[in-house]
Amino acid sequence: MQFVTKPAALISIFQPFTCLLPPTSAYSALSVRAPPLSLRARERADMHQGRQHKSVHTIPVSEEIRVQWINFIYNGNVPARVGKKLLVCANHFTSDCFKNLGQYSTGLAQKLLLIEGAVPTIRCKTTDTETASTSGLLDRVHHVACQTDPPTTRSFGTQLSMKTLQPHFRSTGTQKTVSCTDVGVGTSALLPFLTSTPIKRPSKRRRLELEEEEEENPLEGSSVDVEEPHDSTYDPADSATTLTESADVTMESSTPVHKTPTYIVYENCLMELFQVCPVCQRECDMQKRRLGTFLSVEQRCPHCEFYRKWNSQPLVGSTPAGNLQLSTAVYATGASFFKLEKIFRAMQLKMFQYDSFRRHARMYIEPAIVHRWKTAQTAMLEQLSQLQNVVLGGDLRADSPGHCAKFGSYTMMDMRSNTVIDLQLVQSNEVGGSYHMEKEGLKRSLALLEERGVTIDSIVTDRHPQIQKFLREADVTHYYDVWHMEKGLSKKLSKISQNKECEKLKKWLQSIKNHIYWTAASSTSVPERTAKWMSILNHVRDIHNHEDPVFPQCLHPTCTSRDKSKWLTTGTPAFCRLEKVLSNKRVLKDVGKLSPHYQTSSLESFHSVILRFAPKNVVFPFLGMLCR
Repeated sequence: MQFVTKPAALISIFQPFTCLLPPTSAYSALSVRAPPLSLRARERADMHQGRQHKSVHTIPVSEEIRVQWINFIYNGNVPARVGKKLLVCANHFTSDCFKNLGQYSTGLAQKLLLIEGAVPTIRCKTTDTETASTSGLLDRVHHVACQTDPPTTRSFGTQLSMKTLQPHFRSTGTQKTVSCTDVGVGTSALLPFLTSTPIKRPSKRRRLELEEEEEENPLEGSSVDVEEPHDSTYDPADSATTLTESADVTMESSTPVHKTPTYIVYENCLMELFQVCPVCQRECDMQKRRLGTFLSVEQRCPHCEFYRKWNSQPLVGSTPAGNLQLSTAVYATGASFFKLEKIFRAMQLKMFQYDSFRRHARMYIEPAIVHRWKTAQTAMLEQLSQLQNVVLGGDLRADSPGHCAKFGSYTMMDMRSNTVIDLQLVQSNEVGGSYHMEKEGLKRSLALLEERGVTIDSIVTDRHPQIQKFLREADVTHYYDVWHMEKGLSKKLSKISQNKECEKLKKWLQSIKNHIYWTAASSTSVPERTAKWMSILNHVRDIHNHEDPVFPQCLHPTCTSRDKSKWLTTGTPAFCRLEKVLSNKRVLKDVGKLSPHYQTSSLESFHSVILRFAPKNVVFPFLGMLCR
């Protein structure tokens, strides 16, 4: 099975015209080489009759003009179903139908432009061979080829447009006189574009990026040629097909590559489309080449020399777009390449190897992520530099649990907008151990903010001792996150409550947690926070009036408790151990620095999201970890 991005490219584009189009646009959707004799005969017949315009024009949108064009094309016998892409050669219009005929005649313009409301009126004279058939383009070409003996000739590149007819072979010089059979024309038997001198060797073609393991199928190659004109008789002017009116005929889709729908196609179903020649309806030779999810098929008919090349994906430079998109999707969604590889292997879906994935990340994905982050960060810091007081929050995320982390990413966030404004990735061997990574990350972030002119009002962090000392010496207002302090105290009290003599504390654990948050949110000064915090020791003994004048009594309404056994008694082991924990000097000092407004919960949420992209049990390189 293969990924196919443009199934519409497989649809045959032969339409039932009453006149042949110029060779530059006969087959505009695929790289095709049609039977050389019939097309050359038509080209020489057109030149013999003096029609040398190479522009073709699409059917206009206006319904009234459109009906006149269709009636002209089908000579009044309009079928029930009319093709969507009908083209009319410029030779079927009179000279007054063009806007720039003078410029075109003098060589100042390469395209003929029609005036509004122009209608084709000139019909070409057809040769006896062509008028004998009333079928479409495909039938007439087939009919002429069948009524002539195969010419004794060697295969050369034609003078057809290299956009549409791109033979994938090299032209070679020869000294042999080429004999050809004329059909319906009175010109010389020697074709004008063949030469008896050695032909110049064409330039080498670009090759696709080699990124695939040794192929399983011996018919599958390791590279695919990028389509370029390599015929020694190629004229760049022939490929400048002019399309006017309301819409241009183009091989490129207006939809961006990354938004084009993709499908899963089985190989046997795909190969059925290339088994039969669309010209002579006989069996064709096929050659497949694959790179990862990309497949290229070359179809060649040994009977009528029909040739075309089909690619399952567009190319980004020399890299298939599907391969690059798949690597980007794996990287951007935080998925595991190895898990995805197992899924592909189970479904028999072809995929590239991990080395190709890392090369895509190194060459395309990671540089794009760094560029996007730097651009957004510059804009955010520019906005913050215009503000007077900025409240920040900072926290470190280690790449593995415990004290054996290799990387630590310190995140700095604007607390008012909940926006990450800086990320500093610190390696443990830079600072002498994982314990020092948090301080180093904070120092680098503050240095960057100072350089960009950001004025800091306060910082909210956890209670890391090195962070406390550094911000105190830097004279920066420092607040502690309530959740970190509540978590530390709850662990100690939960452990104490496991003791048989202190089981009553289990009934008060949730109340003490709520009291920490209420103390921080309802206080405006350090003495008030301390007084409210110490009131919990009276409350658990059913005492609701306090000696501290800053907070003389509890604010809750007076009520009678149904459970008398929950109250603690002075002097009991449970109360003594609770009092020792809550009235500790360090705890009282930290309570005074509890953040009254912003907390680091947004940072914790951000770090939880990072776990999807950079799990703690997976090792990444430095740039890979920074991007994730």
